[in-house]
Amino acid sequence: MQKDSWKYLASILELRSEGPAYQWFTERLDLILEKSSARELYLTYSLCATKFSSAVLEDIDLNDPALKNYLIEKKASLLTIARIYLLGKVVATNTDVFKEKVQNLIQIADTGELETFLKFLILLPNPEDYLFAGVEALRTNIAIVFDAIALKNPYPAAYFNDQQWNQMYLKAAFMQRDLGDIEAVDQRANKELTRIISDYAHERWAASRTIDPDFWRPVSNFLEGPLVDDVKRLLQSDNAIEVKAGTLVCCHSKLPIAKDLLKLRPEFIDAVKTGALTWKNLKN
Repeated sequence: MQKDSWKYLASILELRSEGPAYQWFTERLDLILEKSSARELYLTYSLCATKFSSAVLEDIDLNDPALKNYLIEKKASLLTIARIYLLGKVVATNTDVFKEKVQNLIQIADTGELETFLKFLILLPNPEDYLFAGVEALRTNIAIVFDAIALKNPYPAAYFNDQQWNQMYLKAAFMQRDLGDIEAVDQRANKELTRIISDYAHERWAASRTIDPDFWRPVSNFLEGPLVDDVKRLLQSDNAIEVKAGTLVCCHSKLPIAKDLLKLRPEFIDAVKTGALTWKNLKN
């Protein structure tokens, strides 16, 4: 998505709003900015629910394809778009006054509102200013809140440090979320995460519990110590999906040990090379 993609949301509101809703919205925005008023911001944010539909938009007319796809994937509504544009506009116009006000609004949000904030944090001006919200969401056991930040969301990859990223990845595994929906796993792989992955896997195996095969994706270029035996175990498994996971790990590795490991079970190597087997279709 382009920088300041939130600006394009105004065109959706203007085209899709019913009756005088858009005129009301622009007048309220002018009032908020004129008075630099937190009270008017909070009131307008609340009143948006009476002016804009919460029904999911099935199609969106927008010149920014990446933003269009993101809004559709996140099941955006006119209400969602109005609120995100409102916050983006006031922060971009007067950051000194409104940044803290928007941060406060996020902190007092109910579960549904927080889910929306987390899904669309990436669209706000200076998204790093709301890192606290993303990190706090990692502590919750409420699936919809955790999923909003962790799954199909570019924000963690862009703004989390390694410790925060690793916490999110392990928590997603612990909560049995779909690890395939976490973005930029290859880019954010790090040595400490692979140690955590190995430790967690050993705990699961000791308890005779299964492990999501996607869990192993970050370890490709960190094959050393216990991880070598872990991947060997995958390749020697009676479970074809585990064998495929081990094959993907090794095929995407730049380390010499990976080639030696592949000799244990070479039957899926060609499928990886041709693109017939990828992390995206591993479980199919």
